[in-house]
Amino acid sequence: MIKRVIHRLVKQFLSESTNPGIPNNLVNTSNEDVMLAIGVLLSNQQTLSQSSNINDHEFRIFSQFGDDGIIQYLTQNIKIENEVFIEFGVENYTESNTRFLMMNNNWSGFIMDASDDDIASLQSRDWYWKHNLTHQAVFIDRDNINELLRNTGFSNIGLLHIDIDGNDYHVFMAIDLSELNPALIILEYNSVFGNKRPISIPYDKHFDRTKAHYSNLYWGASLPALCYAASQRGYALVGCNKAGNNAYFVRNDLLNDKVRELTVAEAFQESKFRESRNRDYSLSYLAGKDRIKLIQGQQVLNVVSNELETL
Repeated sequence: MIKRVIHRLVKQFLSESTNPGIPNNLVNTSNEDVMLAIGVLLSNQQTLSQSSNINDHEFRIFSQFGDDGIIQYLTQNIKIENEVFIEFGVENYTESNTRFLMMNNNWSGFIMDASDDDIASLQSRDWYWKHNLTHQAVFIDRDNINELLRNTGFSNIGLLHIDIDGNDYHVFMAIDLSELNPALIILEYNSVFGNKRPISIPYDKHFDRTKAHYSNLYWGASLPALCYAASQRGYALVGCNKAGNNAYFVRNDLLNDKVRELTVAEAFQESKFRESRNRDYSLSYLAGKDRIKLIQGQQVLNVVSNELETL
């Protein structure tokens, strides 16, 4: 039944004409309204599934990949004290991992991005007034992150998401979690670094992934590095999205039969997207092991030994 309704909604999404059988209140709605309606149906359908594999719950409304569905599943199955999120590295927030949570579940939140123009554009969105969303344009580093987070006044939040395409490991380790105490943490990992070595780029306050290496492949940290960091801070790895770029960690005291800890080997997903660049910044579409070959010899930090190594 739900699949049939979704099919009808998709038809309406793709056509400007009125289709028989589609509820009148969905006719002449915006594309975003239809997307939200589909998301509500998909989210409700999750309650019928018995699977504890987060990948079985993936769907995409505003997220880049299937993260909207994963977040719905996890927030429905762990105890959330305050329905509040913090996400940084959101660009103009059109494509983000917390927007559906805000618009579908009415969570409040705080977002940050380095682009003044992207953040300024938020107030022109027709949904802006409907939600409690605060924001700031700022380049994040490990020296300013705690002041930025303290200024939110948030504590015991539901979700923290870090996606800055660079110093993710270092910024995460710098964050004082004692007050924020997030139930769920999402960390972006670089699957090109593999699933064996606990490595990150060395800290550089002004890191820019395109300037660091023209390929755009040298950035961030491996899943083992982020898993090691999270485990030191009381969080367990519960899975990665199928796209192979976001890892999900839940506070240890919130694990249960529906949300269980996985090993790196169990959770790791290798990315299939081909975002590598040529020297003129055009896409080169490298895949698989050809990606790591391009950045061999680059310096990385082993986060366990705290020693510099090379790829």
